[in-house]
Amino acid sequence: MSNDDAPDVLVLRKGTHGMPVEQYAASIRDRLPERTVGLARTPAEERTAIEDARFVTGMTLDEELLEAAENLEVFACAYAGTGHLPIERLEERGVAVTNASGVHGPNIGEHVLGSILRFTRRFHVGARQQRRREWRHYQAYELQGSTVTIVGLGALGEAVAERLEPFGVKTVGVRYTPEKGGQTDEVIGFDDEPFHDALARTDYLVLACPLTETTRGLIDREAFVTLDPDAVLVNVARGPVVDTDALVEALRSSWIRGAALDVTDPEPLPEDHPLWTFENVQITPHNAGHTPEYYERLADIVATNARRFADESDADLKNQVLP
Repeated sequence: MSNDDAPDVLVLRKGTHGMPVEQYAASIRDRLPERTVGLARTPAEERTAIEDARFVTGMTLDEELLEAAENLEVFACAYAGTGHLPIERLEERGVAVTNASGVHGPNIGEHVLGSILRFTRRFHVGARQQRRREWRHYQAYELQGSTVTIVGLGALGEAVAERLEPFGVKTVGVRYTPEKGGQTDEVIGFDDEPFHDALARTDYLVLACPLTETTRGLIDREAFVTLDPDAVLVNVARGPVVDTDALVEALRSSWIRGAALDVTDPEPLPEDHPLWTFENVQITPHNAGHTPEYYERLADIVATNARRFADESDADLKNQVLP
């Protein structure tokens, strides 16, 4: 294939969340009727098509495929995280990289809110009694007046804070640069003293941060001891942000009221893992990111960037993370 025959946007073959990648390509085509959008459906098609492609989008890009991409200038990653990409090699090649930040905001915000309300109104207790056909009152909690600490104030954390506004809660945001502020009532950094002070007054701890050297193991044994025994952990970040052994100890020792885990460490969670056995643990299989609108929202970002790139190859791109 000569460069003249290369599509304006090449879509790689791997889809996400069980949705056909053809839907993603179609969504981009709908937004770029004046451009050519190619879809590689086999490994051989990918290797051939990527040789001359300048603008490529997909879930991942391994080093072997990158080496074949002789003319690549932009890789539009279809995930919010880019840690799985060969970032150093992409940087060496001068390839601009964008991500899908913001695509998950509404659905993950709703997932977090649903998890909090489940523990607040103790729907899991009601479901257990329903299975047993027991008409028996049980105590519940009230969300109003609670303190919700959100670790990570990127697109996900802000979406969570926005959805909590009508519930009359106090929100504390934790971010690397607290001077940037956010939609929460209070914003702090990761420094030990203010962070643990926030944990001590937290009713619901929401993890919505990327996995970094700072956040790996952030919620450790000391953090669980600091949290109030009525606190609930909600993790939609990455499993290793929480020390799993410390979490199991905290649940067994009633250091916290419960946990809603969309991510775990290890992942997938082994069948014999003790976390499966706790009634006060909600486990979903990394499913908070699923939404039927995923490709539509992602295509909005990619189509915008494809136009900018076509008009000016060194233009600033939306969600650009490299260079």
